[in-house]
Amino acid sequence: MAEHPAYPVGLRLAGRRVVVLGGGQVAQRRLPALIAAGADVLLVSPEATPSVEAMADAGEITWERRPYAEGDLNGAWYALIATSDPVANATASAEAERERVWCVRSDDADQATAWTPATGTSEGVTVAVLTTSTRGRDPRHTAAIRDAVVAGLSDGTLVAPHHRTRTPGVALVGGGPGDPDLITVRGRRLLAEADVVIADRLGPRDLLAELPPHVEVIDAAKIPYGRYMAQEAINNALIEHAKQGKSVVRLKGGDPFVFGRGMEEMQALGEAGIPCTVVPGISSSISVPAAAGIPVTHRGVAHEFTVVSGHVAPDDARSLVDWPAMARLTGTLVVLMGVDKIGQIAETLIAHGKDPMTPVALVQEGTTAAQRRVDATLATVAETVRAEAVKPPAVIVIGAVVDAAAPADRP
Repeated sequence: MAEHPAYPVGLRLAGRRVVVLGGGQVAQRRLPALIAAGADVLLVSPEATPSVEAMADAGEITWERRPYAEGDLNGAWYALIATSDPVANATASAEAERERVWCVRSDDADQATAWTPATGTSEGVTVAVLTTSTRGRDPRHTAAIRDAVVAGLSDGTLVAPHHRTRTPGVALVGGGPGDPDLITVRGRRLLAEADVVIADRLGPRDLLAELPPHVEVIDAAKIPYGRYMAQEAINNALIEHAKQGKSVVRLKGGDPFVFGRGMEEMQALGEAGIPCTVVPGISSSISVPAAAGIPVTHRGVAHEFTVVSGHVAPDDARSLVDWPAMARLTGTLVVLMGVDKIGQIAETLIAHGKDPMTPVALVQEGTTAAQRRVDATLATVAETVRAEAVKPPAVIVIGAVVDAAAPADRP
């Protein structure tokens, strides 16, 4: 028989009967997509993996706990045959052929009437990669192609222009702690689609070099303030560019809502009637300690961690931190923006009962090529910062978790 390529098609299975024979690993991989498609799924299998059983317990599929029997495919639109019994698979495949049910077989693709492509999704688009030849099928190769295309669409390295009018607005994107690879996939894609990027000093700078030449990049630290305060000027710039019909990304370090004034910007945009999307980022409060080999919690050492801002001293009337309560905590204390105030912070913690020998680690430029870690104790940290010339940005970790890893195990 002449070789013909498979005909690619998208099946609309919502509300339609789909029969899955076998409850093993193949079913576990395929069932979520069938459920997401809205299919009325009947699983026929004496046993199932715990994950498949959980789907049945949740009412997402109907499970009949028995082997396949002739007639099980009656009324089905689509069938997935994946049992460990070759005879049952062949019998079910023959039934599918007679009943004209499109049928996928996990054990013998050549005897199937349909093949499952390697699929992935990105922002409402499904990418399906299917081998067109009946000879030399290589599932790993098709999966690799799928992964490359989806990754490119997701992170913006494969840019597919939108030909429909995009809704103008602002995305508040958390860029993560500094390493450009630690921005979220969604954040990177929105950057690739932006017309204007207003970037913070602590945002991942390397990402800006990847932007197309038509993208206007504005350094938030250099916006002319005029009669505005700094934050008001940034809010005004976001609103003005969005009102011009542009897609605007506000690129911030860490997470927009962790000491990042993201809520202030979101409120200003809302008052101006500008659509706003918030894209969370990896906070430096957990990622930078991790990059330096410090777990903010560790079994038997810390059952909690607290993140505080150290941008004002403990005795400053503007401070909202309950420092006496911080001194009583037995877990981990993470201080952001506190390098120049760490001496006063340490004195305050000790004065309220914290052990002067409590370990302290300062991680400067965390997750970047310039990262360095300096260790001290509460009693010595002020002098250590001066002696080692520790500069912002640096994340300060206070607590027993600092010594959780032996020096030889540290990055």
